[in-house]
Amino acid sequence: MNTQFQIILAGVGIIWGGGVMPALAESASPEGPQSPFMGEPRMEMTAVFQEERFPNVAVTMKGTVLVTWGTKRIRARRSEDGGKTWGDEIVIADPGFQGGGLTVDEVSGDILAFIEDEHPPAPIKIYRSTDDGKTWKLQETIIEPDSKGHLPSMHMNDHGITLRHGKHKGRLIRATRYYAGENARERWPHHYTNAIYSDDRGKTWQTSEPFPENGTGEACIAELASGRLLYNSRVHWQDRPKNTFRRHAWSDDGGHTWKDWQIVEALPDGPQDTNYGCMGGLVRLPVVDKDILLYSNCESERGRTHGTVWASLDGGQTWTAKRLVFEGKFAYSSMTSGRPDTPSEGWIYLHFEGGPEGDATVARFNLAWVLAGETLE
Repeated sequence: MNTQFQIILAGVGIIWGGGVMPALAESASPEGPQSPFMGEPRMEMTAVFQEERFPNVAVTMKGTVLVTWGTKRIRARRSEDGGKTWGDEIVIADPGFQGGGLTVDEVSGDILAFIEDEHPPAPIKIYRSTDDGKTWKLQETIIEPDSKGHLPSMHMNDHGITLRHGKHKGRLIRATRYYAGENARERWPHHYTNAIYSDDRGKTWQTSEPFPENGTGEACIAELASGRLLYNSRVHWQDRPKNTFRRHAWSDDGGHTWKDWQIVEALPDGPQDTNYGCMGGLVRLPVVDKDILLYSNCESERGRTHGTVWASLDGGQTWTAKRLVFEGKFAYSSMTSGRPDTPSEGWIYLHFEGGPEGDATVARFNLAWVLAGETLE
């Protein structure tokens, strides 16, 4: 792969028109009170896909829960009633390899699906839906390389977000990674995570500076109420210190640079008998002026089992509660939350590999259910 040139993906072109974009699409506000996430503890699980791998979940501006999945072709399912029932499978791309999953643009209301041709490094394609995830079209996109001249890969980072606060409000951002040519053990010391961001509704993307620790890969990003960004990353190099725990770093410039990385010993990075981590999910609940974060991964001594969710009430400074979601098979996971004044309000959605019935399961629960679990010191 020639890293000295832009990625230019041929497609049908960007669909939006000119002029000033609305402040928000569909819902009146992207954030609301905490009360809908409280009340009686609630938790339900539903199988959504069979075969293949790699989960992702997002909630559209209308409150439709959208899950995607696949390593050979990218399939989606929609729930318009907050996750009670699910529609038939929709094929976004065939063939296709789920890399970076979804990003909901909270300004236009469009949804972007990031898909690679095969296991990366591989060409990246972006598909756009303008009708709440019902249909998808390939768009024309430019992704610029980072300052080292490296083009990013997607696999297997969690969904992106729209920034809601500060001078970069409206920016689209999502975690990416640099594979150093291939996913070979001898290349792991040169791998690093980063991000791509767009200020023109997803037509062109800039690549951030690297996460400040090499040997990382598969990450997620949350924006705090202050506009500060938290980057949560998997470890992908067996020789890093305490390599079975997650990494955090921060950005105060809208995701262009990352600093103050640390090992987060409260958060396991997958099974504790392996030499590198497991994809996890991260979400900040859409609660005005509060930084309630949830993190998902497996918590097990051996094997990818015991899927668990952790809660932080102070923006990731401390993690004070956790609760087991599923004791059996639990591997990669993606997590998001419902939107105010939509059918999804008050719910947290966790799409994971495993579950009691299928290869892919959606668990939906509220914050009260998580906080009713184990209290951490």
